[in-house]
Amino acid sequence: MQPTFVDAEIASQPETWRRAAARAQGVAPQLPQRGERVAVVGCGTSWFIAMSYAVLREQAGHGVTDAFAGSEYPRGREYDRVMALSRSGTTTEIVELLTALSGTPTTLITAVADSPAAGVADETVALPFADEQSVVQTRFATSTLALLRAHLGEDVETLAEQAEAALEIPIDDLLEAEQCSFVGLGWAVGLTYEAALKTREAAQFWSESYPAMDYRHGPIAIAQPGRLVWTLGAAPTGLADEVAETGARFVAHDLDPLAGLIVAQRFAVGLAKARGLDPDNPRSLTRSVILA
Repeated sequence: MQPTFVDAEIASQPETWRRAAARAQGVAPQLPQRGERVAVVGCGTSWFIAMSYAVLREQAGHGVTDAFAGSEYPRGREYDRVMALSRSGTTTEIVELLTALSGTPTTLITAVADSPAAGVADETVALPFADEQSVVQTRFATSTLALLRAHLGEDVETLAEQAEAALEIPIDDLLEAEQCSFVGLGWAVGLTYEAALKTREAAQFWSESYPAMDYRHGPIAIAQPGRLVWTLGAAPTGLADEVAETGARFVAHDLDPLAGLIVAQRFAVGLAKARGLDPDNPRSLTRSVILA
């Protein structure tokens, strides 16, 4: 199969993360301020990125941060700011929510500065360099999180260097797996949901995702030879041995979970190609969900 748009978009992530980090200082007043009570909303991939950011922001001591799917935002709850993540800025749930939030300051992070969502948000942070041609979302999501981590004071250059390493890690020996469960701790849990989503979208592959400590509470029952248990970031003590006892393969890389997600993205695309599928145009999916 010929190289796809998503191949190039995955490979560009070290550079787009650097560009996002460089942009963070200039847009700092538009992003959540220390001490604000913040809700972060998104759909699909953007919701999972919102989950990870919410944990990171609270861990950094910046204030209460909740993450919601766009359709599930609690309209009766009060926040100092609502931040929406939307690659296209056209997703129905996000446009409708931003329109309805009169009186609550709103910020949109998007790849499309003149999108419908940008027209109704109070503030818009545009990352056009991270936009994508593939339906499967990769670099916009990770670049958004790189921007937000830079805003929290993290060193994104080190992350970008790990991303470069992630692009070189072999994946061919994983592509015969029949199933994969992604696990993680803390802020990485949101990224495990995203990793599993990528394999389902791109390759119609059976994948699941769990907080790593909770994986023992039932899901480990499906682990067996021919299946993978893949941790993004550190794993709980003893989990690798418990997985080995089932005959499943435990997959771990010495990478920040965001860089580790790149390996999972490449795995998803590799699975799609091995199955003769087009990862740029997954079955039943479009770039944005726009409801009539």
